[in-house]
Amino acid sequence: MFMLTTAAAEQVRKAATDGGMCELALRVAARREADGSITYGMGFDEAGDGELPSLQADGVTVVIATPSLPLLQDTQLDFVELNPGEFSFIFISRSAAPPAQGDCGSGCGIGCTSRGSR
Repeated sequence: MFMLTTAAAEQVRKAATDGGMCELALRVAARREADGSITYGMGFDEAGDGELPSLQADGVTVVIATPSLPLLQDTQLDFVELNPGEFSFIFISRSAAPPAQGDCGSGCGIGCTSRGSR
C-alpha cells in the first residue's frame, strides 16, 4: 500500500492551498527505467474516467493510475530536510534499496525541493 507521512501530507495540503488547487487530488506515478531504477512523479490532477481515489491520508486524496500501482506498492512519500534549510519530498520504497528521491520533472504541480522553513 502507498502511504504518506504526516509531514508529506501537511506539505501537500500547504502546496494545494498556496496554488489554489485544493479541489484537486494528488496524482502519484512511477515508471521503471531501462536500467531497472524507478522514476517517481507527482502533481495535482483530477481523477480520470473510471479512476477512483487510491487513498485518503491526513486530508489528502491520492490518485494512482493502474499501471503505477505495482511500482508504488510498499512505498512511502515523505517530506524531509536533506540539508539545513533544504526540504524535499522523497519516495521511500520498502521493496527497493536505496530510497529514491522523487523526480518531479515534466510539469509536476508540486516542486520536489523547496528551500526555507516549513
